[in-house]
Amino acid sequence: MYQSRMLQLSRRDVLKGAAMIGAAGCFGAHRAVTAAAPALETTTIRLVHAPSICTAPQYIAEEFLRRDGFTDVQFLPLGTRNGPYALADGRGDIAMWDAPGLIPHLDAGKPIVLLAGVHAGCYELFGREEVRAIRDLKGKTVAIQYVGGGDQVMISSMLAYIGINPQHEVTWIAGESVSDAMDLFVAGKADAFLGFAQQPEELRLKQVGHVIVDTAQDRPWSQYFCCMVAANRDFAQRHPIATKHVLRAILKATDICAADPQGAARFLSDKLYEPRFQIGLNVMQRLPYNFWREADPEDTLRFHALRLQEVGLIRSSPQTLIAEHTDWRFLNELKRELRT
Repeated sequence: MYQSRMLQLSRRDVLKGAAMIGAAGCFGAHRAVTAAAPALETTTIRLVHAPSICTAPQYIAEEFLRRDGFTDVQFLPLGTRNGPYALADGRGDIAMWDAPGLIPHLDAGKPIVLLAGVHAGCYELFGREEVRAIRDLKGKTVAIQYVGGGDQVMISSMLAYIGINPQHEVTWIAGESVSDAMDLFVAGKADAFLGFAQQPEELRLKQVGHVIVDTAQDRPWSQYFCCMVAANRDFAQRHPIATKHVLRAILKATDICAADPQGAARFLSDKLYEPRFQIGLNVMQRLPYNFWREADPEDTLRFHALRLQEVGLIRSSPQTLIAEHTDWRFLNELKRELRT
C-alpha cells in the first residue's frame, strides 16, 4: 500500500532528496530565507530529542533551519518521559512526538498545541505464541516503558476499540526505560509489547514474538498519525513566523525521507542517531512519510480521545482537545506552498 504512495513522488522529488542528503551536509536544494521574507522573531530553536529514529525529519531539518536564519539549533536530550513535560514548561519549543503520548498532557490542560501530523506506522504490537490478536490480551501481562507513556496509551486505545477495559482487564508491567520494557518481553516476563521505530527490527533479528498489529498496514490504525509536531503554546503564539519556518523545515525533511529513504538512513548512520545502517534503512522504507499530505491530523486526535474517554482514561472530550490544543493554520498554508 505505502509502496504505491512512494511511487507517486515525482522523479524531481527523488533527485531533490538525493541532492539534499546523499552527501553529509549537502542541503543545497532548500531555499533559504531571503531579505524580503518576514524576519524571524527569534533565531534560537529548542527541539526535544526523541530516542527513536522515526523522528528523523526533525534531525534532517537542522541544516534547513540554519539556512533559514536560525543560528542556535538545540536538541534537548531529555529522554522519553520528559519530552511532553519540556514542551509544557517551556524548556523545549517544538518537537516531533508520538500522538498517544501527548494526549494525557493535553487532557491535563498543559500548554501544548499540535501543529501537524507527520507519519503513521511506527508502532508494531508483538505477542507471544498464545497471543494471536488484540482480544487475546484480556487477562494477560503487557510490558510498557512507564505508566502513562505513549505505548500504554496506544495499547489502551486498541483495547478500548474492541471492548476491553485497559484499567481492569490487563496487567501492566513497567520497565525503567524503553529498552527495559522490550527486555521484559524478550525475557518472557510479559505476553505482549508495543515496539516503535527500530525496536520491531530488533525483535525480528532476535526472532522473539510475532506481530499482532502493524500500524503501518492494519486498519484502522494505519489511518491515523503516530508522530505529530507539537509546540509550546506560548512559543507558537509569540513566534508565529519562526514556528512556521520550523514546521516547514520538518515537513520538507519528511518529504526527503519519503523520496530518498536510503539517503535518510545514511544521514542517521553518519550522525550516529542510528549507527546500524540496515535497521535505519528498514525503518525509513517502512514508514509512510508522505502521509502528512494525505491525512487530517484532527482525525487522529478525535479517534484516540474518544476511545480513551470511553474507558475513563481521560476526561476531556475530543471536541475540547481539538478546540484547545490544536492550531492547523501553518499546516494548511504549507500544504499549499509545498505542493509536489
